[in-house]
Amino acid sequence: MTTRIKNVNKSFGSFQALRQINLDIKAGEFVAILGPSGCGKTTLLRLLAGFDSPTSGEVLMNNKVIAHSTFFLPPEKRNIGMVFQSFALWPHMNVRDHIRFPLKHHQFLSEELKTSIDHRVDEVLKMVDMDHLGERMPSELSGGQKQRVALARAIAPKPALLLMDEPLSSLDAELRMGMRKEIQLLHQVTKASIVYVTHDQSEALAMADKIVVMNKGNIEQVGTPAEIYSSPTSPFVAAFVGKANLVKGKWEGTAFYPFHQPSIKWDGTAVTSKLRGENIFPARPEQLEISFRDDGVKGIITNVQYQGKEIHYTVTVEGEQWVIHQDFYTEFSIGDEVYVHFKELPYGKKMDGRKQLHFA
Repeated sequence: MTTRIKNVNKSFGSFQALRQINLDIKAGEFVAILGPSGCGKTTLLRLLAGFDSPTSGEVLMNNKVIAHSTFFLPPEKRNIGMVFQSFALWPHMNVRDHIRFPLKHHQFLSEELKTSIDHRVDEVLKMVDMDHLGERMPSELSGGQKQRVALARAIAPKPALLLMDEPLSSLDAELRMGMRKEIQLLHQVTKASIVYVTHDQSEALAMADKIVVMNKGNIEQVGTPAEIYSSPTSPFVAAFVGKANLVKGKWEGTAFYPFHQPSIKWDGTAVTSKLRGENIFPARPEQLEISFRDDGVKGIITNVQYQGKEIHYTVTVEGEQWVIHQDFYTEFSIGDEVYVHFKELPYGKKMDGRKQLHFA
């Protein structure tokens, strides 16, 4: 099922939550809506779900208008499934009954599924590796198992569009990593369109086919994970997704001179024209390195965080705080006077005949 959001605005009194939103979601596409708290991503999901209507604009599914300023189809009349942050499991139903429930009540259930409900329950339980826990009650399940039940319930009736609102935020880090794989596998198996709301850039980058970055009710950028990470088109996207240091300086063509220092030149071939126009170079922590060589940008280390495989340094440069990730083989201390260098390779150039990479 294709979904289209056309010129959508949404206001709550004097507060405008969404501003001129235009977005196409293709059949079978995994779209992550990414942004900080209050950016409008959950409001957008509510419009897709049928919990609210836009102040202006339209929402279409399969070229049929399902919401505009004076009308919206309720959730039960849309071919959708939903997974919530809080799991939303019913305490009086066991795992099997949770999955059976939508198969009895979903309006768009196919005739094939209507005649094989028990078989579908078994099938979905195996998909989420819960076939041995079908009789368990929610109170007898771990957090990860509860999330699997919520996912299973959502996919059981084979919805054309699956909406997920920060489904992994209440899980610990290890469980989140495991559930990412589960969701990716379910997407491959079900082939449903997925809209996944998150504030976690790593989740969006790891799972999505397309990422929509939102900020203050606006869409800042839409693109593949590689495009969003490697070629941000605004300072916000560069800082939020790539955690980039927004270095000020002077551009001359594709050459960048940090802080207008004529003796230091960085290759900015892959930096987008929009950021060049703002005299900014988005240097991500892994693109910079520090040393005692005096041919870089001078700074002082003000914070050190050991992370096992690497060390995260905060370096004060010209009154600004830069974050730099460096391997643990070279160790610097707080107060050290160092020099920051931009890694010319592998960013933006070929190495030993290998595929060219662009990361700035």
